[in-house]
Amino acid sequence: MKRISLSPRPNWQKRVEDVGLVYHTIDGVPYWDESACYKLTGPEVDMLEAATEELQRLCLEAGQFIMDNDRFDDLCIPSKATQAIRDTWESEPPSIYGRFDLAYDGTGPPKLLEYNANTPTGLLEASVVQWDWRREVFPATDQFNSIHEKLIDKWSELRRYLRSSTLYFACMPNDEDLMTITYLRDTAQQAGIQTKHLFVRDVGWRTKDRTFRDLEEHEIKSIFALYPWEWLLDDSGDKILAACNDMDWIEPIWKMLWSNKALLAILWERFPEHPNLLPAFLDGPRNMRHFVRKPLLSREGANITLHCNGRQLSTVGPYGDGPFVYQALAPGWDPDVNTPVLGSWYITDRGSAGIGIRESKGITDNFSRFVPHYFE
Repeated sequence: MKRISLSPRPNWQKRVEDVGLVYHTIDGVPYWDESACYKLTGPEVDMLEAATEELQRLCLEAGQFIMDNDRFDDLCIPSKATQAIRDTWESEPPSIYGRFDLAYDGTGPPKLLEYNANTPTGLLEASVVQWDWRREVFPATDQFNSIHEKLIDKWSELRRYLRSSTLYFACMPNDEDLMTITYLRDTAQQAGIQTKHLFVRDVGWRTKDRTFRDLEEHEIKSIFALYPWEWLLDDSGDKILAACNDMDWIEPIWKMLWSNKALLAILWERFPEHPNLLPAFLDGPRNMRHFVRKPLLSREGANITLHCNGRQLSTVGPYGDGPFVYQALAPGWDPDVNTPVLGSWYITDRGSAGIGIRESKGITDNFSRFVPHYFE
């Protein structure tokens, strides 16, 4: 795996906007960064694909372990939600995707940093934008990227199981979430599913028949919501739980088991010394000198504290009161060096589907740059 410096394409902003990436620059600094790229080898791609499949297997075992041993308190999951989690885990309602964030620099096995299993973004960049870049800049090469095809294939399967002929897509009113939803809607439509968009704030509740409704009072029976389950429960938990068994809610509520960073500690407890895992604990750093403290439910790098070589780096945010998980730093991690984090996409039942690479110094957050890749 090699980082290569490049000259960005002339008028690159217009080129990425043409394929949907309207948030390519944040506060005047490129988020989409094609002044560099990563070159991988075929064996490295094979290793990343195998690691993603293995981590999905481990997470399935960890999820069953949580339920068999009633470990919901470790994840701070409200008791009112546990039965719905158990029910959906067993009934396997529609689910579409997740993103493993991996530490990997071409040496040693990839290491899991966290699993974004509920509301992962960066999808359009990984699936469409970097593919278009590769076709123009390195047309004779390949890319670890079958995300688009696997999404359509999965939607085609799910179409037969949806409770409604219309699948709603809901999100918050910001560019990244809106473009992620727009792209997912497009893949669903290509699979033959009729779709509608609405913002989460516009999902209504009709008390007399205990149903969710759109702005035109049509009942919502199937919905994909790019909105964390912990927020859904905080906003209207009793209503959602009352309707949960009569709706398709994608991602399903059992994804709370995997979108919670306590999963990292449970994985290490179950599979200590696994080559794709890092030591992680809920009761403190134990004997680790170089580690990261992460809130269980933080997003976009908020309230992360990194301890390395006697130094401490922290980010701010709304999750500072914890609770936390303590995870060892990946081998070779240096907060003073530009470091890639590989987002490895998993499409449900279709397997490992490709990667998107973000890089920064120190702590990866929503300002970290997305850098494309190719392999030969």
